[in-house]
Amino acid sequence: MSEILGVRISLVDYGQRCSLRATEVNTLRVEKLCFDKSSAKESTARAEGRRRRSGFSFLLLLVAMAVAAVGCSSSETTADDSQEPAAGSSENASDSEDAGSEDADSEDAGSQFPVTIDSAVGEVVIEQAPTTIVSLSPTATEMAFAIGAGAQIAAVDTYSNYPPEAPEGTLDGFAPDLEAILALSPDLVLTSGLPEDVSAGLTGAGVPVLVLPAAASFDDTYDQIGQLGIATGQIDGAAEANAALRSGIEEILADLPESDEPVKVFHEIDDSFYTATSNSFIGQVYATLGLENIADPLDDGSGFPLVDGESIIAADPGLIVFTSQASYSADDIVARPGWESISAVTDGRVVQVDADIASRWGPRIVEFMQAIVDTLVPA
Repeated sequence: MSEILGVRISLVDYGQRCSLRATEVNTLRVEKLCFDKSSAKESTARAEGRRRRSGFSFLLLLVAMAVAAVGCSSSETTADDSQEPAAGSSENASDSEDAGSEDADSEDAGSQFPVTIDSAVGEVVIEQAPTTIVSLSPTATEMAFAIGAGAQIAAVDTYSNYPPEAPEGTLDGFAPDLEAILALSPDLVLTSGLPEDVSAGLTGAGVPVLVLPAAASFDDTYDQIGQLGIATGQIDGAAEANAALRSGIEEILADLPESDEPVKVFHEIDDSFYTATSNSFIGQVYATLGLENIADPLDDGSGFPLVDGESIIAADPGLIVFTSQASYSADDIVARPGWESISAVTDGRVVQVDADIASRWGPRIVEFMQAIVDTLVPA
């Protein structure tokens, strides 16, 4: 649904809603957030074929989720971008267009505002294109740079260590200091969640806060990238980032080895044996790769149950994954009493992955997936 002169364009993607509010909207630019529906159907058909061959019960959902950064329909696009050239030679007109293209892009981004984003915690109104963004979320920081909003990021939290060009982190994202944030005069704050008093303080000071909570699915990742694109005026960049992410995932899935039986996986959060089931974002990544999560029958509803060593040994996982956050090594895991008989140990599939890419639901999901696939594919 779109109303060009009044007021709101509702962009819906599988249950997560964003809205763009403006007095004048170039709908052709909004359309760039959408993907061609016929292409989407072809991608879905290809994905279903792979799912049948490899047993990927979750793949069809992934491709459906990845259809758009923020769902919309090409039939909603009504603006005509054709223009009569100004008087003079066509060569001069072309030169003029080239010289002014950068300014035009900037004006297009600014004309999208004010915007209203229907976020996970309610509507967020952003009156003008933000230029002094404070990010208190490492994932949001990565997303912002991926969509081309890096130059708008003024300050980040101490865990925002990627990309390298991000500002040096000085803020506490876990126990944020309201006064320290306000001292930076931000016009937008990005976070995965804030204490109520800090949130209220920012709202009271007139600073919009966009909450991008921990994702529960790939759907959430695509939605959040789309929302961030609208919030920062980087709609094209968000569409491109989502398209690149979808393409990267499809390439990885295409390279997966054929298997009659799914490989069983155990994701070890720490040596007390907290783990992640398919009822979590990282668990859905494993499901997308066609892996069988041994913790699923033991899920307590949290997605991160505590299991016992005997259950792990009995389940006999063919792949054990732990992160660089652990204070121990793969050799320590292999040396555990009784674990020498586990298939992952005998087959050399105890893999340590970077904790950042394993815990963030942003553009580097592909790197995490590739690390897992490299373990599964014979050298």
